[in-house]
Amino acid sequence: MNAAELTGITKRFGTVNANDAVSLSIRTGEVHSLLGENGAGKTTLMKILFGLHHADAGSIRVNGEAVTIRRPSDAIALGIGMVHQHFMLVPRLTVTENVIAGTEVARRGFLDMASATAQVRELAERYRLTVNPTARVENISVGEQQRVEILKALYRRARILILDEPTAVLTPQETDELFSIIERLKEDGQTIIFITHKLRETMAVSDRVTVLRDGRVVDTVNTSETTPADLARMMVGREVLLRVERMPVEAGDTILEVTELSVESALGAHVRGVSLQVRAGEILGIAGVEGNGQLELEEAISGLRRHYNGTIAIGDRELRGGPEQRRRLGLAHIPSDRQRRGIIGGFSVAWNLILGSQWRQPFARRGVFRIASIVAFAKQLVRDFAIRAAGLFAPASSLSGGNQQKLIIAREFSRQPEVVLACQPTRGVDVGAIEYIHKQLLELRERGKGVLLISAELDEVRALSDRILVLYEGRIVAERPADCDDHELGLLMAGHTEESA
Repeated sequence: MNAAELTGITKRFGTVNANDAVSLSIRTGEVHSLLGENGAGKTTLMKILFGLHHADAGSIRVNGEAVTIRRPSDAIALGIGMVHQHFMLVPRLTVTENVIAGTEVARRGFLDMASATAQVRELAERYRLTVNPTARVENISVGEQQRVEILKALYRRARILILDEPTAVLTPQETDELFSIIERLKEDGQTIIFITHKLRETMAVSDRVTVLRDGRVVDTVNTSETTPADLARMMVGREVLLRVERMPVEAGDTILEVTELSVESALGAHVRGVSLQVRAGEILGIAGVEGNGQLELEEAISGLRRHYNGTIAIGDRELRGGPEQRRRLGLAHIPSDRQRRGIIGGFSVAWNLILGSQWRQPFARRGVFRIASIVAFAKQLVRDFAIRAAGLFAPASSLSGGNQQKLIIAREFSRQPEVVLACQPTRGVDVGAIEYIHKQLLELRERGKGVLLISAELDEVRALSDRILVLYEGRIVAERPADCDDHELGLLMAGHTEESA
């Protein structure tokens, strides 16, 4: 019997079809990967199953019975739980308080915390979800927080567990532990739906895979009967080169130098005494679990954050001004959040391609825009960088995530930079766009330019970088070559000393 069946599910947001007549069957006791690029409709489909969205058309059956799921409480009553990509925890509460929130047990009118703590501890021990029930969530690791989310679902007797991009913020060791937890849940008869865009994880953890593209089901296959190349082809509709070809390049002089950089943050996260050098013909990678100072480092180097201690220099010129000064001195910036810092969604593709240069020749003269020059320039970049858009004057917000990222890269590279600050350059884009972006960064390296790569994707950092620096709690704790051991790198990212790692 199938644990869940979704038939003809359609969901529209305005004129966009997030799900287009999607039919999907999940077998009881299997690990079923839902694979696809960002915007393919994976999370929307599962939010419909969990009651966070309502389908415009289609039907749902759970354990063979037709059901109507109007809200998450309906889904929970049917034995469905969902662990979201961004955890839904209250940091100041304990593990137990977070797990039982909304289902508290009272005894003689008082909350029976002793009984609740015992239940949470028994559940944690049963599934070997190592976590202290009395610890405050703000004091435990990201991996432990994820276990708390899983415990929340199990405490509510979930038999169908939806995991939405569950490895996005985990170290390699925490990812391996998560896979072990999934295996134990499966042995206990749980049904797991694993939402991801990562091919390696799909192959490692799932029994079957359903691939979505543009809101439609491409195919459902047995994992043992497919390959990463086959899945990549289904995701993007063409052959994709999965292996990065990095040509040998001899590094030259230092282009970008950061010395004793310290940044304070209102949220408490900060950078502490970071020093690094990026040389010509080199990609320097920054590895680390998100939230360890990457954003503050990006903002300081790009000029978006003006208040910091220490120095940042391109060549022999110290950077003191904002983004405009840094652009003039040869710094290009691919921001970690393309929606907030990379594009203006309501502006056209053409205008986004000249942002930061709009008042310079040949785009303007004596304060008057030269539309013909802007159009010719934009048309050339759209062609050279294979940006798929409805037209040069279509809003940038209408582009897919991958094409928005291509737009940003086209604009930044068109300025002929000496060094590129590339932050999460492939976040949320499909494997085809990843292939393209990696190629562009490597070509820049081969032309003798420098790249500072800040990425939460460890595979990406290792594939592209000549050297890797590990960032933990705002400090550079180690430097490693690109061919270093995954296990050691993961331990360093989790805060182990170089000696223990």
